[in-house]
Amino acid sequence: MNNLSRRSFLALAAATPLASLAPVEFPALAKSRRVPVGIELYSVRDQMDKDLFTTVRTIAKMGYEVVEFYGPYYGWTPEYARQVRQLIDDLGLRCHSTHNGSNVFTPESLPKAIELNQILGSKYVIMASAGRVSGADGWKGVADRLTMAAEKLAPLKMKTGFHNHKSEFVTTDGMMPMQIIAANTPSSVTLQLDVGTCVEAGKDPVAWIKANKGRITSMHCKEWGSRMGYQALLGEGDAPWKEIFAAAEAVGGIEFYLIEQEGSRFTSIETAEKCLATYRQMRGIK
Repeated sequence: MNNLSRRSFLALAAATPLASLAPVEFPALAKSRRVPVGIELYSVRDQMDKDLFTTVRTIAKMGYEVVEFYGPYYGWTPEYARQVRQLIDDLGLRCHSTHNGSNVFTPESLPKAIELNQILGSKYVIMASAGRVSGADGWKGVADRLTMAAEKLAPLKMKTGFHNHKSEFVTTDGMMPMQIIAANTPSSVTLQLDVGTCVEAGKDPVAWIKANKGRITSMHCKEWGSRMGYQALLGEGDAPWKEIFAAAEAVGGIEFYLIEQEGSRFTSIETAEKCLATYRQMRGIK
């Protein structure tokens, strides 16, 4: 890999059937502080829908340290949330954040999310999607909702944040929606970077991290490649992971990483396992 340019490697890979691609070897990145690695459980949603408890146990056995619950968790009762908390405690896992629909970010709905997140031990109530938003004024409205949530969460020592998709890195009315959100929310609002969608949009994730110092407290390590799209496993696409990790840990304020996968040529469980193995190889973790 070190003797090939990225363009040459991609050209070679494009001419090679997927089944014959040998595993890519990654030189270990220089280790600094130890950042926990987790999984966005949406990556294994087919299994979560069948049996949450068994799926989380399987994830723990792989060596993941953190889990992020997504949308359906908001429908849990407090009693069920306590059962899930007992499960992750018993497995040595931690839940630092949850993914929430935009409908949660109202004065009427936020209290339930707060209760469930407190039970789970989660510090961050993340807006996973803003829904349909039109123009700069619409995105300023999203920023207002995040600011409202931040103010309500602060006394509880909790925070909110926004998870980007490709559309938030596409210019609208002269600015990217992510720029509008960043400029119109307090610095306590995390900008949870989804790497794959940023790369697909043609933007530089490293430059984004450096432009928003201290606000990239969590990151979705999702891959995207010009040849394989989101079917690329971690390390098979176009994201410059070495530089991304270095920037996140030097200036981004990263507290934990979350591996996410939209799907691949493997089952969701196999994909989660393979991505974690690659992450460990990248970071020099035994």
